[in-house]
Amino acid sequence: MTSPAAGFPVRGAAQWPALLILLLGGCSSPDPARPGVATTEASDVVFTDVTSASGIDFSHYNGRSGKKYLPETLGPGLAFIDYDNDSYPDLYVVNGRPLGDAVVEGAQPSPKLYRNRGDGTFEDKTEAAGLTADFFGLGVAFGDIDNDGFDDLYVTTLGEDHLYRNRGDGTFEDITAAAGISNPHLSTSAAFLDYDHDGLLDLFVDNYVKWSPEEDLWCTLDGDTKTYCTPESYEGIASKLYRNLGGGVFEDVSEAAGVADPTSKALGVAVLDFDGDGWEDIFQANDTEPNKLYRNKGDGTFEDVGLSAGVAFAEDGRARGAMGVDASDYDGSGRPHLLVGNFSNEMLNLFHNEGGGLFVDSAPRSEVGQSSLLTLTFGAFFFDYDLDGLDDIFCANGHLDPEIEAVQPRVKFKQPPQLYRNLGEGRFTLANEAVGESFSVPLVARGAAYADIDGDGDLDIAIAVNDGPLRLLRNDGGNANSYVRVRLKGAAANRNGFGAKVTIHTANGSQTKMAKSGSSYCSQSENVLTFGLGQSVDVDRVEVVWPGGQRQVVQGAEPNREILIQQEGS
Repeated sequence: MTSPAAGFPVRGAAQWPALLILLLGGCSSPDPARPGVATTEASDVVFTDVTSASGIDFSHYNGRSGKKYLPETLGPGLAFIDYDNDSYPDLYVVNGRPLGDAVVEGAQPSPKLYRNRGDGTFEDKTEAAGLTADFFGLGVAFGDIDNDGFDDLYVTTLGEDHLYRNRGDGTFEDITAAAGISNPHLSTSAAFLDYDHDGLLDLFVDNYVKWSPEEDLWCTLDGDTKTYCTPESYEGIASKLYRNLGGGVFEDVSEAAGVADPTSKALGVAVLDFDGDGWEDIFQANDTEPNKLYRNKGDGTFEDVGLSAGVAFAEDGRARGAMGVDASDYDGSGRPHLLVGNFSNEMLNLFHNEGGGLFVDSAPRSEVGQSSLLTLTFGAFFFDYDLDGLDDIFCANGHLDPEIEAVQPRVKFKQPPQLYRNLGEGRFTLANEAVGESFSVPLVARGAAYADIDGDGDLDIAIAVNDGPLRLLRNDGGNANSYVRVRLKGAAANRNGFGAKVTIHTANGSQTKMAKSGSSYCSQSENVLTFGLGQSVDVDRVEVVWPGGQRQVVQGAEPNREILIQQEGS
């Protein structure tokens, strides 16, 4: 059965009116996805730095003491979370604290929560929300763990992580201990997913290496001067999978589920269904160790198929220094492909999903690989910045060591971000020069995420900088093309709809995206799905396949709207 559209606003002060769609039934499977086709040339998109004008004044503190402690190089991450449900994405940014005998002058560092006012400005709500904290933070993920309609926060740290429940009144409470979560390690990226399809969000947490000030190692290049040790110098730490038991309580099922590999040195995580069996799989980006592709067997366990799938190693058979990661069907094949950010002199991975459980890295023979050889990429994600219906690539770059240029003159400490425009047929081209001066500014970038911060339909970017100020880049001109934005509300499925696959069908073809947590590096983008339509003005239908297989279809979705799709039974 199909449902007509009913006109109820979702985004109050958006420049475009919004559309609420209640989906009350399922229907038969549509035609297989066909490749989306861009209908226009690249529009005149410019990314404008609006950090100062927005009122965001965050600057990261990495705890640097001169002793070159490994954790100094890693943070921070950030997340676009709509914590107050006003349909405008707010911004949470992780911060560090002194390491060893480092001393902070003035105000002590703290993470920040910035509320989006909806008029292009943000206000600091950290203290009012109860999120002022004194820990060495690294990453963040969000999801509605109790299905009460408000997104909760998980923050990874050097030491015990923190789970914050959103009370729904603008404040959070730390429920880590009560929830049964204990992860006293150096943890990095995290993602919520409902791996067992019981309607409750579970939690996967990347752990990196065994490190403490007392166990710090002395590494040097010249025999006299200390430098940052490579990950090979440290033991790895097994990552964590926490199963949500309901009632705000989690159970550590890492060993039983088969994801507790102590050789992993994990920095990035992406959730995807690579084999199309309806169960969410996990890709884990490891630093100098083989990447993991954990296939969800549908019985509460996973098996690592990274080696047989061709994503464990680079083309030369070596493990790379992998960090940020994302998954997307960027070529309309109907299968999710993988993007992996790597260390300098290693280039990006662009693993194309060939089907049958096999991936092939297309980066070495493309402009993506050639132009990323000298960069060190942390934050990395797919998004359609020009709304032409083809997912593009963003990379946040920056090295670890300020002295790297003395050793490798061609590799810079501060590096500009990179934007690759999708030309179709699996081809990308570097578009930095076309999108304004913001993409020529070198940074020591780490986490990155995207969201439509101003309600105009196109996607803006936040970049977290190690030991420096955050940057907020507004997309000006992307909405010269049309779009549809989809927000999900699960019922039998988890409230966020994480794991659901949304497909839009137009005269130009079909596009499919999966709602998910995590991706990029230590960060999470907004949980609204944006589909670029190019110059197309007609959407034939929108289909959702919820976790568990329930299908729902809506017809009559107008372009240039944000629509809310509620699962049958909600």
